[in-house]
Amino acid sequence: MAGNRKLPFGYRMERGEIKENPLEAEAVREIFRRYLAGASYAALVEHLRDAGPTYVGDKPWNKNMVARILENAKYTGGSGFPPVIQQGAFQKAQMQRKERATPSAKTPAQKELRRLCGGNPPKYIEGQVLGVLNRLTADPRLISASVSEDEESVQIQALRRKLAELLKEAPVDEDAARRTALDLAANQLDAIGSEEYETERLRRVFGRAAPLESLDADLLRGSVQKITIRNHRTIVQLKNGQTIEGR
Repeated sequence: MAGNRKLPFGYRMERGEIKENPLEAEAVREIFRRYLAGASYAALVEHLRDAGPTYVGDKPWNKNMVARILENAKYTGGSGFPPVIQQGAFQKAQMQRKERATPSAKTPAQKELRRLCGGNPPKYIEGQVLGVLNRLTADPRLISASVSEDEESVQIQALRRKLAELLKEAPVDEDAARRTALDLAANQLDAIGSEEYETERLRRVFGRAAPLESLDADLLRGSVQKITIRNHRTIVQLKNGQTIEGR
């Protein structure tokens, strides 16, 4: 529609009667669906610029256009306007608009979650991360080193054979066997990677933790390295390098 709109987006005039504009009305319904699912004004603008239709003439969509649609009660019907959306959907949208306009204070856990995500995460991320932590609390054995263990080094194998030979001798050279055993233990200790140390530490942490009803800032800080979002799925990277997908 060129120029200024005389009717709200989603309607057209036909023989003196207000009718639904099918293409625009479906866009209105999609706006409400996406907004109620958590989409921001910026995300809705991006979608509408890609998918269309245009709001008026050749002007690109902006946040004000989206806001006018979300606050317009005419879409529920009445006063000559056919209903485009249900009353319940409109009321839910108004409640969300009010909640988003007055941001609530962040808890320490939510602040930690924001740090791990590198910005304000979508609302659903909190639930997915909570689910991951509770899965690990229920079964710490799910925590494993992110890399496979290397085969024993040549030096460790040689020390293991030497110790076995010393113990077979009669009489046993106890001093030599003791020195070899200590050398073997020291080499095995050096061969353990930081991931394995961290894996054992995390198993102990989650083994002592109780099931969570909400996110715990200390547990997040002590166990999680980073959180990424990919295709609306949460990827939690633990401090041992292991990644676990939220669900």
